[in-house]
Amino acid sequence: MRGGGIQRLRDWGAANPWAVDIGLALLVQAAMTMPFVVPRGPELEPATWPAYGLTTLTVVPLVWRRRAPMAVLLAILAASALYRLALEGPGQPLPYTGLVSVYTIAVLSPPWKRLVAGALLLVAVPVSVWLNTRSARELTFSLFVFGAAYAFGRLTDARQRAHRVEAERATARERARIAREMHDILSHAVSLMVVQAEAGPLAVRAAPERAEAAFEAISATGRDAMVQLRRMLGVLRDGEPSAAPRAPQPGLGELPELLARVRGGGLDVRYATDGAERPLPEATAATVFRIVQEALTNVVRHAEARAVWVRLGYGPDELEVRVTDDGRGPRPGGSGGHGLTGVRERVAAHGGTASAGPGPDGRGFEVRAVLPVEAG
Repeated sequence: MRGGGIQRLRDWGAANPWAVDIGLALLVQAAMTMPFVVPRGPELEPATWPAYGLTTLTVVPLVWRRRAPMAVLLAILAASALYRLALEGPGQPLPYTGLVSVYTIAVLSPPWKRLVAGALLLVAVPVSVWLNTRSARELTFSLFVFGAAYAFGRLTDARQRAHRVEAERATARERARIAREMHDILSHAVSLMVVQAEAGPLAVRAAPERAEAAFEAISATGRDAMVQLRRMLGVLRDGEPSAAPRAPQPGLGELPELLARVRGGGLDVRYATDGAERPLPEATAATVFRIVQEALTNVVRHAEARAVWVRLGYGPDELEVRVTDDGRGPRPGGSGGHGLTGVRERVAAHGGTASAGPGPDGRGFEVRAVLPVEAG
């Protein structure tokens, strides 16, 4: 709850920088007002309205601190010098406006501007101390607090850069995930539709009832692909993929429908499980579905097989997925294409392993994946 509130506050501040800078200026003004309202001894400088007005003049530039950090620093130094030389007013326990300005320059400005600001402060701070107390203690303290403000600003800049890099990486990972999903959807649907369409003319002449079933399968496959693509495109239209809501992913409950669609193309698909079946995490179930889908798509497109076996083996702490066909086997020098690469990436994301190659006894082709799954 508290973390969510802080993040919402940060998001609001990023969307309203003017309001943040005005609020910061008011906070600094409140801090610099304290010496003017607390009781003062007769031996101290009087708290006059002109002195307070000139103090306010050193605060006002902070409203533009993000837009012109160097100009703001120069304006603050000029107003502070005028306050020290023209008036005798209450002093401040800390150089608030200068510290905020130095911090902002350290966060936002390029190296050459930071060097210029450092050179200005190396001159301005000793001069200010000489005009005030001429003590080494004050000089040391002033240099320390300005150095701390600069260091804190550089740390903030480094943290913001790290957050931006991580956000870019997260966006790239999400785009890669969406690309894999779209590849799996399109490749599977188009492959099945092509197979059904090629078999249609033969079925019309030999067995009209099979032709009707083939056309119904083409229609069902196309509609399912459109629904899934509409979900993916909706995610992309919503803005950044990492911030967009994800549509529900297919899982083991959709496996029978997937196998039925492939059977509709004339392929003998056999499904079996080993071990005690148990519910899987949603992400793992979606990965299993996509592995089987991609393996079946490759069988339909490349294997020239008559039968394919899909087997899920439930172990104590892992799940083994095997998809084996009786086709012509792997092509010499073949790499498996983007689909099998996507399978390996999906499995690796879960900490598992994946392999693809000749089936048992060197016949056909087999895709095998092992995913870690907690017992129970």
